[in-house]
Amino acid sequence: MSDPAAMDKAVWAVLDDYEARATREEALWSTLSSEEAARRRDEMLLPVGRATGTLLNLLVKAGEARRILEVGSSYGYSTTWLAEGARAVGGKVTSLELKVEKTRYAGAQLARAGLADYVEFRIGDALASLKALAGPFDLVLIDLWKDLYVPVFELLHPKLAQGAIVVADNMLQPESARVHARAYRERVRAAPEMTSVLLSIGNGIEVSRYQ
Repeated sequence: MSDPAAMDKAVWAVLDDYEARATREEALWSTLSSEEAARRRDEMLLPVGRATGTLLNLLVKAGEARRILEVGSSYGYSTTWLAEGARAVGGKVTSLELKVEKTRYAGAQLARAGLADYVEFRIGDALASLKALAGPFDLVLIDLWKDLYVPVFELLHPKLAQGAIVVADNMLQPESARVHARAYRERVRAAPEMTSVLLSIGNGIEVSRYQ
């Protein structure tokens, strides 16, 4: 198993650029009214952050997760962490995203990092895309609109491989997502053959395993 610290310079250059953008956008975000922030939300990177990205990368490598699903690519920050792990274990990431312009940005960054061959984007409604995928999946990241977490899990649960790991972001932050986050945790913990834990990493993640 390789260490994220050993990732090549091209990957780190892309991740550093993402994180610099996130820092700039956080400063801008603090100046916006709630109405303007809601209007401009899709412009923002809103990444999972380095701690969560590192954990995702390690989970792929430690579990040799070759069939990886990302529900919500956004601009590709977490996709890069997943794709680097996929390259290390001979796997592939299927990434679902509604906005084509976001996947174009993500695709360009993956090409810079030398990881484009390890990701397939599916553009469109996430629930429709998920219905069309056969699975099974070894590792899944859920990070899209929070009211969709439970419907995503309902479709995803029958498509999990034995021992699959599901990571859901934004369980603790932002505060506005907590109602949906709580509903997701309750649903996952009630599902057959799932064990789950809430970790205060990044914005808070629920890490669940299908046994």
